Amino acid sequence: MAAWTMSRTLCARRVTCRVASLARLVALAWVIALPVQAAEKTPSDFGIPEVRVINDALRAGWADARLEPSAAATDGEWCRRVYLDLVGRIPTLAELDAFTKDSTADKKQVLVDRLLGDEYVDEFARSWTDVWTTILIGRDTDNEMVSRPGMRQYLRRALSKNASYDEFVRELVTASGTNAPGASNFNGATNFLCGKMEDNGIQAAARTAQVFLGMQVQCTQCHNHPFNKGKQNQFWEFNAFFRQTRALRRFDGGNDVSSVELVDQDFAGEGGDPEEAEIYYELRNGLTKVAYPVFVDGAEISKSGYLPGTMSDGTPYGVNRRHELAEMMVASPLLSRAIVNRLWGHFFGYGFTKPVDDLGEHNAPTHPELLDTLAEALVEASFDTKELMRWIVLSEAYGLSSRTTRGNSADDPAMGERPMFSHFYLRQMTAEQLYESLLTATRADLTGDAEERARLKDEWLGQFVIAFGTDDGADSTTFNGSIPQVLMMFNGPLIKAATETGKGGFLDSVATSSMSNPQKIDLLYRAALARQPTRREVTVANALVGAREGDVTAALQDVWWAVLNSNEFIINH
Repeated sequence: MAAWTMSRTLCARRVTCRVASLARLVALAWVIALPVQAAEKTPSDFGIPEVRVINDALRAGWADARLEPSAAATDGEWCRRVYLDLVGRIPTLAELDAFTKDSTADKKQVLVDRLLGDEYVDEFARSWTDVWTTILIGRDTDNEMVSRPGMRQYLRRALSKNASYDEFVRELVTASGTNAPGASNFNGATNFLCGKMEDNGIQAAARTAQVFLGMQVQCTQCHNHPFNKGKQNQFWEFNAFFRQTRALRRFDGGNDVSSVELVDQDFAGEGGDPEEAEIYYELRNGLTKVAYPVFVDGAEISKSGYLPGTMSDGTPYGVNRRHELAEMMVASPLLSRAIVNRLWGHFFGYGFTKPVDDLGEHNAPTHPELLDTLAEALVEASFDTKELMRWIVLSEAYGLSSRTTRGNSADDPAMGERPMFSHFYLRQMTAEQLYESLLTATRADLTGDAEERARLKDEWLGQFVIAFGTDDGADSTTFNGSIPQVLMMFNGPLIKAATETGKGGFLDSVATSSMSNPQKIDLLYRAALARQPTRREVTVANALVGAREGDVTAALQDVWWAVLNSNEFIINH
């Protein structure tokens, strides 16, 4: 009996070793010895002028920097990449096969049109709701002044109908009403500002300028910026646009906030005269200065703190400062430049500036003419951000391999170099993308409506969120591949559910199919990594079948676990 027990223990150790070996192979195989496709001498622009502009501008930059672009990504790599970036998940096996087996010349354009069209509208809205929720209110779920369900409901509706970006910004900046679904006068767009109105709207001013205009003005509330032309008076003049706005808490009968109502009220000014409703701020030398609402380009509006109304003789008076601000913002070239830079950064990992929300004169973009041209084209396209996305993902640069060559290894923004986009930059999936991709790869059947799915995702993401406690309420995720997170991935409930072998599950359906063992292994690799396994990976996987004494289901479970926990699965390449 003791001998049998020892034999089983040794067998288990061999299996564990082989699984670890396979995981290492998966992590490295795609970096070395995987095929790439020859780059086109004349890249296709699909007959789209804006794509041609991107291709020509970047090629000119490569020539000036003496960079040779990488070869084209494989069809599988490009397909996986575009699904992740547009709808927030990897493709299903059926979607991958449909694309890779298609031999038509315009198949990339056809797929992009589908992903941006009605067929995928719900998934597009889900994914970009995640993106914009993080941008607008962060990932922190403990802020009682913000209703995440309310924010998401507004975003899903706006994204589902493909609201133009200028309309989107107007609605967020001018929103009034109650922030929680089910409350009277509900308006989910109010959540952008509801949690930012404390301390006289300092965060409201800072985040509005940063998110929508690409201006980081938060530190100028106390002093002139030491590195750029940002002046203290400009911050307070921008802040003055929010002084008519109040965020009123509504309680549930106890001490808990049930909702928040964002309202506009007459503002008497800090000097007490609503006809010239000034605010005061203090210089570092102790002197007090006065500020009125003035836009970043110097344009002024009425100094009145009264909301619009009509006098008894019919004379109009007053102004809604936030409404005036919104109109100035959508008319400003800063708005289109900021969203072009942000979306470019989403698809390439780096914007034309670093960070993407800092377009000040001190932070010159890598390709200023291209940034301006795309910004102008977006305005001409009626601020249709789906058009901008289409131009970017159909560009030559987006379709390049992530594998560098001697001719472009110096193009490495991770080492502080200015990005030239001569190859696709490796980047880790966001936590949201990983969650959705695990569900896709394992064909998990999640029940419940969109908000219930979002709640379950929030619970999973919660383990990564860290709040910085800064003035602007910033937060981030610690989802960075650290050892505790690797162990969480290895042993967490999501991976356990993904690798279950119960009857009717994904692995069970693969194991009990009529396919040969090599075909089953091939299917697992394509489902997760959008590629076939290498010879070495097949050899190790076959050895696992032997170590499992012919238990194919258990061996496939080992392979699947290793693949899902590999670097390759978690990286957008």
